[in-house]
Amino acid sequence: MSKTRTQVGIVGAGPAGLVLSHLLHLQGIDSLVLENRSRQYCEERIRAGVLEWGTVELLIQMGVGDRLQREGLVHHGIEIRFAGRGHRIDFKDLTGRAITVYGQHEVIKDLIRARLDSGGQIVFDVDQVSVHDLDTVAPRICYSKEGKSHEIVCDFIAGCDGFHGVCRPSIPPGALTVYERNYPFGWLGILAEAAPSSEELIYAHHDRGFALHSMRSPLITRLYLQCSPEEDVANWPDERIWKELQTRLAGDPGWRLNEGQILQKGITGMRSFVVEPMQFGRMFLAGDAAHIVPPTGAKGLNLAVADVRVLAHSLKDFYTTGRADLLDQYSATCLRRVWRVQRFSWWMTSMLHRHEGNPFDERRQLAELDYVTTSRAASQSLAENYVGLPMD
Repeated sequence: MSKTRTQVGIVGAGPAGLVLSHLLHLQGIDSLVLENRSRQYCEERIRAGVLEWGTVELLIQMGVGDRLQREGLVHHGIEIRFAGRGHRIDFKDLTGRAITVYGQHEVIKDLIRARLDSGGQIVFDVDQVSVHDLDTVAPRICYSKEGKSHEIVCDFIAGCDGFHGVCRPSIPPGALTVYERNYPFGWLGILAEAAPSSEELIYAHHDRGFALHSMRSPLITRLYLQCSPEEDVANWPDERIWKELQTRLAGDPGWRLNEGQILQKGITGMRSFVVEPMQFGRMFLAGDAAHIVPPTGAKGLNLAVADVRVLAHSLKDFYTTGRADLLDQYSATCLRRVWRVQRFSWWMTSMLHRHEGNPFDERRQLAELDYVTTSRAASQSLAENYVGLPMD
């Protein structure tokens, strides 16, 4: 078995792990990233791509924002549609800020390139990953690659390996408290070779269910339909998808959704999930390993970046001063933001999706949409949360 020594061992080469690794590099702290997927898979997997203003600013400060600034689509608002009418939430007027649409896989490409160009260590295609001795001063990560066994001895481990990763389940039973909510609906998502039909995202409440119009580029549209989480995607031929999207997204006279070849389709269930605390011994959980939010608020990637920003700052303080105060407070610091984001994501989801309830609840939901889109105070609250709460 080969043995390696590093200061911070990072499990997972998603946004959390790669941002953390590069932040540590900029602070002169060594790290090594392990990923069980191939580099090609990581760079091509299509995921959400709405970046808060704070995420964009951080990526630029890290020196990985050049392509983001050239190719990202800056949006100064979103549209909420209900009862056949559109209502714009003006981010620039309400907050002075904006969001940027830039695919998560593009962020991953930029981060991988930056890490490798600066001599960073990312080991792809590993398997049999396990973490050990978490409550000691020398935790270990074991893994195999191409049939050979390896061990990394670290000062700290960052569990950035997602909801299904090995890090969180390796924490002893009883050490974590789980808070969870499963929603009775899912999203049928498609990627279409069609120019976006709007310059901004459209969130639509309809009596047939929620729909969302988003985009990935000037030529590619991303669209979603509320459906049952148990729905079989085979029951959704292209013609049915477009008909349903046209119906749910219908808005002001003269507007029509652009259609094109569907490149990808899939159904995803929706859930809210948080574990407390987000640390055990010398292992720290970040991103989806610690929390999941429903995608309605576009917060998953942004929340992961906020986690590792806190962790990188805490590690820098430890290596500079020898004190562990900030590391000890990591979970409490992150969870304050996590729960505020959970609240917003739950609220957006509850307000926009159709629920199987009684007529009273349906009318109340419409009243809430009416209030949010006509009250400046309510619109400003939505806008502040959507563009992103301050990272500090």
